[in-house]
Amino acid sequence: MIVKDQPSGWTLFFDMQGSVVPQIMPKIAGLAGFSVIVMALDYIAVPFPHVSLTALGVFGVALSLFLGFRNNAAYLRWWEGRTLWGGIIADVRSLAKSAEIFISDPSDRKDLLNCAVAFAHFHRSALRGVAVDDNVAAWIGAEDGVRLGNKANSTDAALRDMSRKIRHSHDRSGIDRFGQMTLARIVTSLGHHQAGCERIATTPLPFVYSLLVRRTTYLCCLLLPFALLEAAGPFVPMFVAVVAYVFFGLQAVTNQLEHPFRDMENGLPLDAMCRIVEISVAEATDRDPPAPLAAIDNVLK
Repeated sequence: MIVKDQPSGWTLFFDMQGSVVPQIMPKIAGLAGFSVIVMALDYIAVPFPHVSLTALGVFGVALSLFLGFRNNAAYLRWWEGRTLWGGIIADVRSLAKSAEIFISDPSDRKDLLNCAVAFAHFHRSALRGVAVDDNVAAWIGAEDGVRLGNKANSTDAALRDMSRKIRHSHDRSGIDRFGQMTLARIVTSLGHHQAGCERIATTPLPFVYSLLVRRTTYLCCLLLPFALLEAAGPFVPMFVAVVAYVFFGLQAVTNQLEHPFRDMENGLPLDAMCRIVEISVAEATDRDPPAPLAAIDNVLK
């Protein structure tokens, strides 16, 4: 995720970090070149039929509505992903406070909370497809890390381990039923947040809708030069490039926001949020907390 002040003035037009311009530049250049060819043939060879600018404007308005709706749906996925991870952080902190109240044995509290850190890292691994063996081993040991890592769903396996630790605390330390229920409710909430993230990661926006928007965008941009031949004169390529930038740029932004957990500049900072979980658990178990992750080149991973 990019974390920096908004560029202002002239800098705004040249700041490429986080921009989709490099990604869509071939499309913009291709459509601008196509408009130059249309202009040249219309002037030198035979005049082309000129499309009504008003009719194409209505077409463009409809396309803008489609793109806006799809972009809004993608942003809601991005924001829901951030909300779910915020819930995970809040649940781990609540687990630490409740464990302090109901679990008298410090070693049992530590084991339970360390497993919560492993849960966060395994969840990050499942969503982003990265290796977290070293991160997990630092908190629950290499043996338990390999055991949980070999499960089909390591994240859920970590939650089951947390549930077993709560039961063992009841058997050994005499934690009462109300304490068990309170801690179990938090573990259940972590599972709900996990399932919500998995739903976002495994359910993209409907492909048929994306296909419709892409086809309509190309049709609009290809017809635009024929509507601007009289109205824009020699500025046809410039107007076509601007329209292509808007429409294809919105598509590119939507494609990035649609997948909030991917490791990219505009993705959610899962590494940094796992570090927040580590800091919370370390302070709750009297362990030296690690330093918060800092943005590198304005990008927080």
